[in-house]
Amino acid sequence: MKLIGSVTSPFARKVRIVMAEKKLDYVFVLEDVWAADSAIQAANPLGKVPCLVMEDGAALFDSRVIVEYIDTLTPVGKLLPASGRERVEVKCWEALADGVTDAAILVRLEGSLRAPEHQNAAWVARQMGKVTAGIKAMSLGLAEKPYCAGITYTMADVAVGCTLDWLSFRFPDLRWRDDYANLARLVDKLAERSSFKETLPR
Repeated sequence: MKLIGSVTSPFARKVRIVMAEKKLDYVFVLEDVWAADSAIQAANPLGKVPCLVMEDGAALFDSRVIVEYIDTLTPVGKLLPASGRERVEVKCWEALADGVTDAAILVRLEGSLRAPEHQNAAWVARQMGKVTAGIKAMSLGLAEKPYCAGITYTMADVAVGCTLDWLSFRFPDLRWRDDYANLARLVDKLAERSSFKETLPR
């Protein structure tokens, strides 16, 4: 398998972590989707990473689709419950984390692609409102549990960990750790896993 992505993409990192947890071999191909010579659309018509190209040339895109597929490849390190309410809970955690990341990426793009006089302050505030509300919801959902979905490490923790690490990387002034000690404890615990250590954005 070939994973197309970037080392700083939180969505590509999510896939890389799952690959490591599942102990699967793959080739990681770096791609800058903003470069004029980017070839990403040959694999993903949406022009986004990550994109997983399988042995027969078929491509999967969107990190949630990719990690769900990867989790079926081997019983090692199962990250998604098989069915029912437990599975839906984990997927909702993943959707929440991804939604926070999406909103924060839009804020970052607004600041980097538009001249200051063309930036929409109200729109930025709306996106940042999603980020702060999402982080608060994560903290309330986690409460005093050892992991997002209870006592077991799941895809929920992978997604939340990737989002919060990326926010610390790209939005250091957000200082979410100061307000949400339980999330900080979770992220610190996840940081001890080799899959998180080896993929930390720098």
